[in-house]
Amino acid sequence: MNLKNKKILITGATGGIGNTLVEKFDNFGSNIIATGTNEEKLVNLKKKFPNIHTEKFKLDEHKKIEEFIDVIEKKLGGLDVLINNAGITLDNLSIRLSEENWKKVLDINLTSTFLMCKASIKKMLKNKYGKIINVTSIVGHTGNLGQANYTASKAGIVAMSKSLAIEYAKKNINVNCISPGFIKTAMTDKLDEKFKELIISKIPSARLGEPTDIANTVLFLASDQSNYINGETIHVNGGMYMPWQTKFLNY
Repeated sequence: MNLKNKKILITGATGGIGNTLVEKFDNFGSNIIATGTNEEKLVNLKKKFPNIHTEKFKLDEHKKIEEFIDVIEKKLGGLDVLINNAGITLDNLSIRLSEENWKKVLDINLTSTFLMCKASIKKMLKNKYGKIINVTSIVGHTGNLGQANYTASKAGIVAMSKSLAIEYAKKNINVNCISPGFIKTAMTDKLDEKFKELIISKIPSARLGEPTDIANTVLFLASDQSNYINGETIHVNGGMYMPWQTKFLNY
């Protein structure tokens, strides 16, 4: 898998999955810009991986995204791969979910992802090459209690990615999604142990996923080994959800 010197942009790089993505691409000698909103975490990431570049950027600043991608392209000397990994949750039952929190989650998770794709595709068209990997979620396919905003944003990413794949496949640009199940991160570490056991009981692999499970799939989609894969969603969930299944968990 030749990813050496590939020009990679990773959003949400300071979280559990994002950190592992940076590590994996750095090991392959890729040229990486890692973004996030927490200055301290970005500094620590840079200390851990001295060869990477870091940029603090808030994805809800939509009018600045195109300018931001211009900066990224100049720093990297091009843009081969965009990994949209950033996202937020603001959970509540639908009747208690404020319009503000509905819009905020859609703005960051869906609208920002679209605008990042749009600005990046303009750069990729010049080189007639590009890979875009959008990180979605198992709940974007199944729905989930108290996450009407989050699930809508993740399902929207899947449909949007299919449309972008159709539009730009002839230009040698691949747009795909990865849909993680329950992965060991700081978020799942906070779950009640009994609830965590219940989740694991619903996973055929009988364990939570590791960030490396996601990162390894991203590496594949970023490589030339995936050139004939376009508009697809790869499910990485230990068998918890399969596309032909219609029934999800009842907690």
